Amino acid sequence: MDAGECSTSKPPQPSAASPSSPTVWARLVPADSACPTVEVAEDDSVVCSLVAPPCGGEEVAWCEIRRNAGDASSATIRNLSSDAIIVDGRIVEQECVDIKPGSEIVSGPQKEGHLIYTFEITEAEDHEKKNVKIVLDIENAKCSICLNLWHDVVTVAPCLHNFCNGCFSEWLRRSSSNSRDKSQSAACPQCRTTVQSVGRNHFLHNIEEAILQAFSSLQRSDEEIALLESYASVLGQQKNQSRKRRFSRSSDDTDNSDLPCPQCRNEFGGFRCSPGSVHLQCSGCGGMMPARSNISIPQKCLGCDKAFCGAYWYSQGVSSSHCNLICNQDTLKSIYQRHISALPDTIHGGNPYEKDITERCIQQSGKTLQVVISEWISKFDNMEIDRSRLQLNNVDAITSRTYICNHCYSKFVDFLLYWFRVSLPQNLLPRDAAERESCWYGFMCRTQHHRPDHAKKLNHVCRPTRGNQP
Repeated sequence: MDAGECSTSKPPQPSAASPSSPTVWARLVPADSACPTVEVAEDDSVVCSLVAPPCGGEEVAWCEIRRNAGDASSATIRNLSSDAIIVDGRIVEQECVDIKPGSEIVSGPQKEGHLIYTFEITEAEDHEKKNVKIVLDIENAKCSICLNLWHDVVTVAPCLHNFCNGCFSEWLRRSSSNSRDKSQSAACPQCRTTVQSVGRNHFLHNIEEAILQAFSSLQRSDEEIALLESYASVLGQQKNQSRKRRFSRSSDDTDNSDLPCPQCRNEFGGFRCSPGSVHLQCSGCGGMMPARSNISIPQKCLGCDKAFCGAYWYSQGVSSSHCNLICNQDTLKSIYQRHISALPDTIHGGNPYEKDITERCIQQSGKTLQVVISEWISKFDNMEIDRSRLQLNNVDAITSRTYICNHCYSKFVDFLLYWFRVSLPQNLLPRDAAERESCWYGFMCRTQHHRPDHAKKLNHVCRPTRGNQP
């Protein structure tokens, strides 16, 4: 085997012709300590190593691992062997799948008789990640209530707007005192969305501290801070808070009651986080959960690759009584478990005329919306629909059993109803819809969003026919 043909567990031999050694960015650590660790180099993505015990056998090229350009904490693995391999409990034939630190990779179709590796990213890569700089417009780091830089920043869910703890607490108090209906749920001060939960955002707190270090003129007076902290009733005052010290989750003096992950404090579902455990931040509520690849409940939406904690915490027996930063379990559900009774306002690009026509078409069919959606999900599973227009990630891997978030489900429903409409014979459309001509730009038309007469006059549930669009 020529040098450089594949990554190997053997260290490279020094050579006068080689000016520098290849940069190792990841490794596969075998569960059997008698076997060598496999290093993955930048310029050599093919992994050549032992695949079966005993550890004196032949090394073969059995997979390819490449780092993801947009996410330094993950990578992609492709099976190169003639047999299947197992990645995080999933049988992988020839396709590519994502992996992350801690992913378990079996070099064959079953664990028995094959080596088991754990994927890790090296310390050099971790050091690079720590030095990543975030460019942020300071205007986006201000509380929309007081219009100053956040202080003890909290995030409300599900809209994810951010406020000073004191500002939001005082706003809640005043809203409650002015409301006649005391049972009415609180609304976000910025967008009026009903607030399901609120919690400290430690990531943004770090950004807040970094901004104050760079721009001392944004520092509030001690009197202002004392007043804000006197208002802070939603989560109480931040214990041992220092405007000059960054928050650290691993700090020994951190108050356990403020840890955003319940399993960092207590054992739930037979699991408790160990020191240094990798965590995922929920895109719904901003809370934290341990990244666990060896469980059956997905922690990420396959449609957008964002993490959502509701399904995971429900499977672990954790509720909002244990931690206020927990999503409803319905935020991440499989497609077949979902029920829909009304058309989303976002379908057909938010065109209300097309939505009305689709609604009438469903009514004329004598079926409920759920029945229509279920029929088209079956067509989707049977690969009877062209998926190229589905605006989700991992399109080819999505089935009715896939877990996706609410936002991605709305996109999925929009996709199915597009095909429902374009497949309808002309005689089954309402008369006013059947008589319309199709817009040259079809569903990609931008004019329909700001000219109601154009949106109503022409059909936009169709493919573009102008230019080079398919």
